[in-house]
This record gives sequence, structure tokens and C-alpha cells, in this order.
Amino acid sequence: MAELLTSAVGASAAISPASVLGRLVVAVLLGAVVAWIYRKTRAEHVATFPATLVLLAVLIAMVTQVIGDSVARAFSLVGALSIVRFRTVVRDTQDTAFVIFAVVVGMACGASDPRVALIGIVVVGVAAFAMKPRGGDHGGQQYTLELRVSSGQVLDGEIAAVIDTFVTGRRLLTIGTARQGIALDGTYSVQLRAGQRPEDLVRALNRLEGIQNVTLAARPVDEPQG
Repeated sequence: MAELLTSAVGASAAISPASVLGRLVVAVLLGAVVAWIYRKTRAEHVATFPATLVLLAVLIAMVTQVIGDSVARAFSLVGALSIVRFRTVVRDTQDTAFVIFAVVVGMACGASDPRVALIGIVVVGVAAFAMKPRGGDHGGQQYTLELRVSSGQVLDGEIAAVIDTFVTGRRLLTIGTARQGIALDGTYSVQLRAGQRPEDLVRALNRLEGIQNVTLAARPVDEPQG
């Protein structure tokens, strides 16, 4: 029993500073590759997210080396990290996948098994590029369209005709007055036609008389239709 406890809490084998530095450098390089794949396969991304992926890979490599074979260190680290509260929500499930990607790459580097990281980068990179949307086509994407028009205007007629040239279907979600009744707000759920760009729809609506404001927001794929 004593030997079991000693092995559980005992220090792991010493790692030379050169080996530690080498693993962290490899983690930086492979983390940069993960960030590059993210930039190339994600049409819309947060500017700081690629740098976060690189830092995450390095930090996980450090954590893996600190823990080593010590169960006690692993539990201590879990307790320490549970104090931290991350309030930033990852906006897309694919971004979550890249976070896990960077974590696994960092763990492989910290465990001195870069072959797993390299093979994983190749496989995941090929899969990410294969599933990347081609040609910037937004067809089939669900959007929430918000319009504000003058009180004398109606949402049907010319406005609806312009919307229908860019979308395959529209559904009115909400309608109400604004600015103490001098304007009318309408919200639609729309699906963009293949080959159409969201900015073209916004420009076309802004050219209409009586349009005060146009907002077009992409909806996550897994968001309920309401």
C-alpha cells in the first residue's frame, strides 16, 4: 500500500531543460500550423482566435510535462483550474473542434510524441479543407433580416419583391412600431439563394425609398427556427 501511494505522489523522471525547450518549440510550430488551417478553412473568424490556438497548444504542452506520471499533480491541476471562470462563449461548434485540436496537439508535444500530432494535423487538415465551403457560396445559409421602414411604407410590395429575388423563402417573425410610432420594424427569417451574397441583399434594400435601417445576421446551423 505504501509503495502504491509513493508511486502515485512521487515526482516524475527529471526532464532536461533542453528537452523541455524542444517540446515547447515544437508545440509552438505545430500550434501555428493548427492556426493556419483554421484561418484557411473558416471564412468568418475572430481575429484573435488563431493566436489563442497557438498559445493553447504551448500551455497544454507545459501542463503535460508538469503532470508527468503524477496522479497527485493531475488532481491538483484540476482543482486549480476549476477556480478559473471562462465567460467567453465559443460562437461556433467548428471553433470548439479547433480548440480540442490545439489541446490534443499540445498534449502530444508535451508527452514527447510529435508523431501523433503530425499525423493528426495531416488528417484533420485534409478533412477541414475538404469540408470548406467553396467559392464563398452563401446559398442555403439561414439569416435573420431586420428592417426599419417609414410609417407610410409597407413591408409587402416592392420591399418583399426585392427580398424574394435574393432568398428562397422568407417568414415574418416579428413586427412592431419604433420611434414613437413614426417607423415600423419587421424581422424575417430568410434563406439565401445559391450564388447570392448577403451584402448584395443589404445594398438592394438600402436603395429603396423609405428604408431607414437594414441588418442581416447569419444564424447558427443548429439554432431552432422558432
